[in-house]
Amino acid sequence: MDNATYASLNRQSGLMAEMRVIANNIANANTPGFRREGVIFAEHLAALDRRGDTLSMAHARGRLLDLNQGGLSQTGNRFDLAIEGEGFFLVETPDGVRLTRAGAFTPSAEGELMNSDGHRLLDEGQAPIIIPGGASAVAVGQDGTLSANGVPFGRVGVFAPPEGQTPTREGGTLFRIDGAPEPLETTGIRQGFLEDSNVDAVFEITRMIEVQRAYELGQSFLEREDQRIRNALSAMTR
Repeated sequence: MDNATYASLNRQSGLMAEMRVIANNIANANTPGFRREGVIFAEHLAALDRRGDTLSMAHARGRLLDLNQGGLSQTGNRFDLAIEGEGFFLVETPDGVRLTRAGAFTPSAEGELMNSDGHRLLDEGQAPIIIPGGASAVAVGQDGTLSANGVPFGRVGVFAPPEGQTPTREGGTLFRIDGAPEPLETTGIRQGFLEDSNVDAVFEITRMIEVQRAYELGQSFLEREDQRIRNALSAMTR
């Protein structure tokens, strides 16, 4: 296989990776709290010989997480929460604590606030939030303070990743971090709202068309290159 074919196949692989990311963004355009991703292409120089000649290869191994704020949609549900500004909710999973911007919670039979996957919402001290029994009215202040029938009983935790660290997506709207999350002071919690996905569907579809055309162009080049090699081999055997 010659260098042109190597470089082209490498490019095709990267375009396929980007297409998968775009498709996932589009599929989650209506998922509350979802954060879009992009693909980062990095150049890799492969040595060809001892003289120092190299072949430039592009690798699509990195992903860029878009943490820009999504819009807010009013639901009226008293346990739907949205964060305006920086920070994440913290939920407890079997694999440890995870960050999320998806704020649709419901009380369990024991009164613990949980998301749709059964992960418990944690307070500012990273303890489960439990709604007092018999509470007829639960309010959440903009600073996260929880009140039942007018009596404060806790505070929703808002956290950030360790300084300089970008969280890693771990399925859907959950994000993993290395190390302990850092608590944030906030006055941006909205009760009865959910944050929308920050995916721009029109942009993603446009980008998908561009990637598809680039892939088709690369495929056409590979087919022509394959035919050129076949013709060369055929001429050598005559």
